Amino acid sequence: MNRLISTLLPLMLIMFACLSNVAIATEDKFHLDSPEKSALFLELTKELRCPKCQNQNIADSDAMIAVDLRRKVYELLQKDYDRDQVIDYMKQRYGDFVYYQPPVNSMTIWLWLLPVLFIFVALAAVVITRKRQPAEMDNEQLAKAQAILEREE
Repeated sequence: MNRLISTLLPLMLIMFACLSNVAIATEDKFHLDSPEKSALFLELTKELRCPKCQNQNIADSDAMIAVDLRRKVYELLQKDYDRDQVIDYMKQRYGDFVYYQPPVNSMTIWLWLLPVLFIFVALAAVVITRKRQPAEMDNEQLAKAQAILEREE
């Protein structure tokens, strides 16, 4: 038993050392000069979308391009870029898709108008189907229904 522990312990320590180095190497560390820049970094990484993941921001994404984008945001903030300059840089490089709040222009106007148009069409469909349904049965239909009920009893 003692011999087994003496052979396994060094192997386990070596394996632990190797795995801990991998975990430390993958951790991103971005240290900025001021707390305001750090807060802006966190805000920007949550507002910028990963081009590969599409529905994930670059703060949460593990894709290599998201790591590169976080690094670029860090570099731009180190060069004293403000919020709008960083967003403009990213939009110029990756298009409007990279920013979660698309601008209203000729390409994106349908993103804003289609939901409103859908609501109007749905309301019109409800009104039209309500008008087509008879509000009350006439006396002739009522008499037929009464006759059917009497036959079944």
